[in-house]
Amino acid sequence: MTMDQAVRTRIETIIGSDGVVLFMKGDRAMPACGFSSRVVSILDGLVDNYATFDVLQDADVRDAIKTYSEWPTLPQLYIKGEFVGGCDIVQQMAESGDLERALGVDLSTLSPPILKIDAGAAAQFNAALAGTEGEHDAIRIEIDAQFRHGLATDAAHPRDIVFECAGLKFAMDRASAIRAGGLSIQFVEGDESGFKIENPNAPPSVKQVSAKEAARALAATPGLEFIDVRSEQERTQAVVEGSTLLNEDTLARLMALPRETALLFICHHGMRSQSTAAQFLAEGFRDVSNITGGIDAWAREVDSTIPRYG
Repeated sequence: MTMDQAVRTRIETIIGSDGVVLFMKGDRAMPACGFSSRVVSILDGLVDNYATFDVLQDADVRDAIKTYSEWPTLPQLYIKGEFVGGCDIVQQMAESGDLERALGVDLSTLSPPILKIDAGAAAQFNAALAGTEGEHDAIRIEIDAQFRHGLATDAAHPRDIVFECAGLKFAMDRASAIRAGGLSIQFVEGDESGFKIENPNAPPSVKQVSAKEAARALAATPGLEFIDVRSEQERTQAVVEGSTLLNEDTLARLMALPRETALLFICHHGMRSQSTAAQFLAEGFRDVSNITGGIDAWAREVDSTIPRYG
C-alpha cells in the first residue's frame, strides 16, 4: 500500500515529538480500548512523561501507521524513534525487564518502601485475603503517574517488590514502590466507611470532600476559608452560613494570604467550585478542598432548611 507523503511526514513528526510515543485509541487519561489501557498502565508504572496520539481522531494516521510500522494492530509504541511493538510485545518486555532497559529506567536496586498501616486497615486486608481461598496471598498497591492509588488482593508477579508490613504480604510493581515511600493507609469507620490513603510523595491536588466532611472541617479548623463561587443571584436563593462570596475584593484578600491557608470551595453542584479550586492550587495554595455535590448536597445531607433550587 502506497502512503501519502504528507501523512508519512505527519507520522514522523509525531514520532519525533517525544522520546516515548504511543499511538493508541483514546488518550492517556481515558483509553478507548482494553489493549491501549493495558499499555498505558504499563508505561505509567515506569515513566512519568510520554506522548500519546489518539488515532480515533485522525483516520489518515490510524490507517497509515499500520503500513508505516508494518504492524497490523493498535496500540503501537515507539521509543527514541524506534518501533517497539503492540500490546503483547510491550507486556512481554515489561515482564522480562527489557522495557525498563529500553526506557532507560533503572529499578534494579529498589528497596521495599516503608508503609504505615493502621489496625483497622490491617483487619480489612486480612478479611479480604481470607475470602480469596488461597488464590491470592498478597495485597497489591498500585500508584500510577498521577498518584491515583489502587488496592486489591492478588498473587505477586515475577518482577514485583514483595515485602511484609503489619503482618501482611504486600506486592507492588517497581514504579509504584518508588512512589510509595511513607504511604499511610487507614480504615475510617462512619457514614462513609472506607480506606483513607495519604501519600507524602504526591503533588498537591484538590481534595474532594462530602458536605458532611466539610461541615466537620469547618467546626474543627480555625482559619479555614469557606468560599462560595456562585453568582450573587444564586446566593439570594440559598446560602451556607459562614461562606464568603468570591468577588473581586474576596479574590484580592485570598491572594494575599499565606499559601498554607486552608481553602474550601462550594458551588451549586460542585463543578464550578472544582474548577476554581484548581486555579487556586495553581497559584500555590496547598490545602484546597472542593465540596462534592455543592450546596445541593449540603441541603440534603447537612441542613435541610437550606432551599434547593434548579
